[in-house]
Amino acid sequence: MPEAWFTDAFVLWGSPTSWLELVAFALALAMVGCNIREIHWGWPLAAVTSVMYFGLFWRSKIYGDAALQVVFAAMAVWGWAQWLGGRRGDGCLLRVARLGTRGMATAVASGAVLWLCIGLFLRHQTDSDVPWWDAFPTAVSLVGQYLLGRKYLENWLAWIAVNTVSAGLFAFKGLWLTLLLYSLFAVLSVVGWRAWRQRLE
Repeated sequence: MPEAWFTDAFVLWGSPTSWLELVAFALALAMVGCNIREIHWGWPLAAVTSVMYFGLFWRSKIYGDAALQVVFAAMAVWGWAQWLGGRRGDGCLLRVARLGTRGMATAVASGAVLWLCIGLFLRHQTDSDVPWWDAFPTAVSLVGQYLLGRKYLENWLAWIAVNTVSAGLFAFKGLWLTLLLYSLFAVLSVVGWRAWRQRLE
């Protein structure tokens, strides 16, 4: 990624904000807006945004979130294909659905196991100063991304948890514009939950 992307666009609350962070901020908001409205163009926006946030997070030593962006970029291709032509087990095209009790239990258990594994890796294999706080949004985001790709309503609950914890992490790191973004994401996740729930009624 060109070094020019990391030059300061402005200073926010005493910390410099790079052009990379500024552009990623704008694209990420557009992506979530597409997701709420079930517009498939949110997925290519997600891929581009993920590449940009990889560079930003890696430089800030938030390695879990940085690695997650690589996975997100790959999953964006899968998610786009799902929204364009994915089907349920009964052969019907994807539309908003609920997980059910068993599916919810599986999602929570998957997030917990991923959190433990990623947290242990970051603690012992990297110089991260926030291994467990970094691991939580990384783990739950993987679950949320899968649920979003399959149009399960509960993806928004995962994003509410991810965005709330991430906001605290970015505040600690002084990434103020990204903190603002994830605070907006938390609000938009509630909006997304309500909008998708209405489609089930």
